[in-house]
Amino acid sequence: MDKLSSIMAGEICLSKEPGGSMKKWREIFGVSQTELADHLKVSSSTISDYEGGRRESPGIGIVKRLVNALVLIDEKRGGKVKKQLEKDFKPSKEVFGVHEFFSSIKGPDFMKKIEGKVVANPSRLKETQIYGYTLIDSLKVILDIPVHEYMQLYGKTPERALIFQSVENGRSPMIAVKIGRFSTDMKPSIIVLHGVKNVDPIAIKIAESEKIPLVISSKPVNEITEAMKEFEV
Repeated sequence: MDKLSSIMAGEICLSKEPGGSMKKWREIFGVSQTELADHLKVSSSTISDYEGGRRESPGIGIVKRLVNALVLIDEKRGGKVKKQLEKDFKPSKEVFGVHEFFSSIKGPDFMKKIEGKVVANPSRLKETQIYGYTLIDSLKVILDIPVHEYMQLYGKTPERALIFQSVENGRSPMIAVKIGRFSTDMKPSIIVLHGVKNVDPIAIKIAESEKIPLVISSKPVNEITEAMKEFEV
């Protein structure tokens, strides 16, 4: 197994919820249960049972087959996901912290954990699932991180929440995300403006045009990170 496959297999085997971790990786690779089942020559219900925790935790042999299947399916599609995951996402400057989850969290559940309030695209929040979050020092990112390095904000997958700290009214972070998208071709699933009471109308308009749920939260950051630990890899 290559490095990426070993990391994936290791996370599944060591996870508190192996089924949830299996599901997370399958969804990150954009593979349906049926497609994966066909590749592995098993029934879709078998995959569903593993992911739902209704079967005994899979052994390393099954995990290895599953991981290899996801990688092979992706390679047949051009290997876009594998290339993304293999990049080195360690930030060049300590201005943000990337956190990964062992399984997905639904948008409304994440919002409850951070005691957030939706200010744009509430209907999209209901459909959203995230696989991690990134804590960002807004001012330092905007001033110190070149646009071509914005990809580092997205960790292993853009299906995450970006939590911007040290925010005045939210306009600058939203403009940064919009500009960064043209460089990285990625956008987050949720954006959180921390400590903002009055959000700039321009920030809301950008969120609406980009179709990204925009949330505000005043819950202390240390309490947010503590609340997220139960989901982290």
